Amino acid sequence: MVEKKSRSMKDAKKNKSKNNDDGGTEDEEPDFSDPEDFVDDIGEDELLGDLLRQKPKETDGVESVIVVDGVPVVGAERVEKLKNVIRKIFKEFGAIINECYPVTEDGKTKGYIFLEFTNRGNADEAVRQRNNYKLDKMHTFTCSLFTDFEKYGDIPDEFVAPVAQPYKDLGNMHYYLLDENCFDQYSIIYDGGTTTAIYLNSVPEVSEVAKRERWTETYVRWSPRGTYLATFHGKGIALWGSEEFRQVQKFSHPGVQFIDFSPCEKYIVTFSPHVDQRSEEPQSIIIWDARTGVKRRAFNAERPPVWPVFKWSNDDKYFARIGEDCLSVYETPSFGLLDKKSIKITGIKDFSWSPTDNIIAYWIAEDQDIPAKTALLAIPSREEVRTKNLFNVADCKMHWQKCGDYLCVKVARYAKVKREKNDVKYSGIYYNFEIFHMREKGVPVDSLEIKESISSGPSVNIQAFAWEPVNNKFGIIVGEPPSVSIIFYQVNKGLPPSELKRFEKRPANNLFWSPQGQFVVLAGLRNMSGALEFIDTSDFKIMNSTEHFMATDIEWDPTGRYVASCVSWWGHKVDNAYWLWSFQGKCLKRHSVDKFCQLLWRPRPPSLIQTSDMKQIKKDMKKYSANFELQDKMRFSKASREIIEKRQKQMSEFAEYRKRATEKHETEKEERVKLRGSTDTENSPSNENDFEEETVEFLIKKETIEAE
Repeated sequence: MVEKKSRSMKDAKKNKSKNNDDGGTEDEEPDFSDPEDFVDDIGEDELLGDLLRQKPKETDGVESVIVVDGVPVVGAERVEKLKNVIRKIFKEFGAIINECYPVTEDGKTKGYIFLEFTNRGNADEAVRQRNNYKLDKMHTFTCSLFTDFEKYGDIPDEFVAPVAQPYKDLGNMHYYLLDENCFDQYSIIYDGGTTTAIYLNSVPEVSEVAKRERWTETYVRWSPRGTYLATFHGKGIALWGSEEFRQVQKFSHPGVQFIDFSPCEKYIVTFSPHVDQRSEEPQSIIIWDARTGVKRRAFNAERPPVWPVFKWSNDDKYFARIGEDCLSVYETPSFGLLDKKSIKITGIKDFSWSPTDNIIAYWIAEDQDIPAKTALLAIPSREEVRTKNLFNVADCKMHWQKCGDYLCVKVARYAKVKREKNDVKYSGIYYNFEIFHMREKGVPVDSLEIKESISSGPSVNIQAFAWEPVNNKFGIIVGEPPSVSIIFYQVNKGLPPSELKRFEKRPANNLFWSPQGQFVVLAGLRNMSGALEFIDTSDFKIMNSTEHFMATDIEWDPTGRYVASCVSWWGHKVDNAYWLWSFQGKCLKRHSVDKFCQLLWRPRPPSLIQTSDMKQIKKDMKKYSANFELQDKMRFSKASREIIEKRQKQMSEFAEYRKRATEKHETEKEERVKLRGSTDTENSPSNENDFEEETVEFLIKKETIEAE
């Protein structure tokens, strides 16, 4: 997913200049103005903070000096040894260009020292990470910036209460969940990236929710629960929401290219890879409060950066990054290191959080005679829940099942290895799956070796791996065209994984599970033909085999009812379109859109319905199906909802007119009978055949039954 988004962003930027060849001009400036009714309440400090920080200011040269208290008191003969210890503790924060150890008249140190770093940013980081650092049982450091003494000395004697900020009503940010028909929204970018639109996947025709020109410069992204739509601009990120898709927040971060939301949407991480790393304060990676727009903390990025740099726990309480032979876990809302120190893990290569629990899975590369290892680490206790040693390991990839019930570590092993200076070459690659049963006592591990081979050599190539989101099945794609096999396995309690089904010689390089499980789409994307197969894994029946030629992307809607196949202009310059399918593989609608680029379904938050209640609802589905079928019938009939409402209005108007006409008719009856020679012709039997009866069927009522 990260690679896909990164590629999309790069393609968008690469093709941006080419847009001008089709009706635009190179001198035309994009318009990023706010809507006419938008009221900007952001102050100058927040809006121009990055520029104001660069404004020259008078300095006395002590901004990068820190004071460390709680240092051991030693005699002159041990000062040099103490200095070496201090340098070792603080060297990771940058070069120490000056140090001062005050001494008494008899030559002993006074228990506090001064350290000067190259810039303010290094000094801030040293204070943040080494304050309350425990040197030994008798000595704990208290670290402060030298400038803090002046800052705290200027505090006024009288307390002035802060002014309460008025509540800003953003409207109903979750209105999309209240749609009575449970239709989902999706965003598309087209016209080569210049137009962004939001649509409602209504039946029988989709309906437009919002559309704007130049809404984003590259691509858009939904937050994990669908509350916000993020757009990218040269000066930063903007978040949009509510029924009118108003701008609800903005984050100033020039040159931003990547963003990441925390799972609960409390925080947003922005990354600008081209900022000056030598600035006083870190500017590459910034973590913001999504609701208030407040900057919580900033970090520098390593070179070359790997996105996402930070990975979040499922509850937003922790986030972590890999360092040199360590794992740094931070906690919120303090945004400081957990227990004030990183976790020492020599040789750590990668890690991943459980999607449901505060458990980190990580793996360590082998080092000469020391085997590689994969381990589960509980946070915040730092207790190792389970470890597994691995041999002849070239690489590992970790795949969590969405419910957190299983973890699969895909281990790439080698038969031979050749080391040349700083380069390592592996040959005879084969794969093992190490499957951890997270919900069972002791976390047992199953090992599954993939013994498939391909015609080009003894190595095995696994193109794709995917867990069924809500069950115990997973699928893999093995081999190279034309000898591609798709294999489905089931994980069993107390038994090794069993093979359920194998599909041979399939033109597929990706598999996409429905978010609700059971149904899967096999797809041959990009460099393949665009072949699609819709499979029901309850009996592995192929529901439909079809094709969307040159398809580049597949996107399931969050309910698992619909699938979108896309041909993006970022991947192909012709036949750009997106097609909507049912989960059974029936093509419902084909949308050909000029220079179509991207489609993303709006996510939904986790359901509040308990598993037991969900089972009961499915059991009682027949009770509701008649009403659902009637509603579907009326949507697809010629008498659409708009026509029905129009007819109802006409009927009401006619009833009023008929009432007035009847009253007038009755008052004039005596005169009519008199004019007709005292004969009442209106009640004559000959008039009974002058009328025709027409029946029009329309929806009268809908019943809503709340689940207990």
